[in-house]
Amino acid sequence: MPAVIVGGVLEKDNRYLLVQEAKEKCRGKWNLPAGHLDPNETIFEAAKREIKEESGLDVELSGVCQIGNRKLEDDIFVSVIFSAKLLNNDIHYDPDEILDVKWFTYEEILSMKESLRNEHLILGAINNVRDNLVAPISIVEMYD
Repeated sequence: MPAVIVGGVLEKDNRYLLVQEAKEKCRGKWNLPAGHLDPNETIFEAAKREIKEESGLDVELSGVCQIGNRKLEDDIFVSVIFSAKLLNNDIHYDPDEILDVKWFTYEEILSMKESLRNEHLILGAINNVRDNLVAPISIVEMYD
């Protein structure tokens, strides 16, 4: 089944938010707060919803920091990762979905590559934010 993944890079005090997955196929792996785009929602709505579901945090999407694609023989995988600004600091999550939510320094994230769900997606998005390679949100066009 084709997958469009949306999520966000959240930064606070030079730390980046990661969530620890509870799903069996990736249990214990750290990831950006992200998930699937559902029918009848925009990528903006989905990104904010997924960040909220996985961390409890409300955000404002501020830019596009990564568009990714994984080449698969019999499926489709595309990801759109936004930079996001925090609107609250009230972290809470469903322990059936997420094991933990923590803020990490960049150096800590670099040292935990084996524990990341998708090193290239996570570090690529964070590096783009760090290097200010973030496109304005207005480049995303919503069609009727």
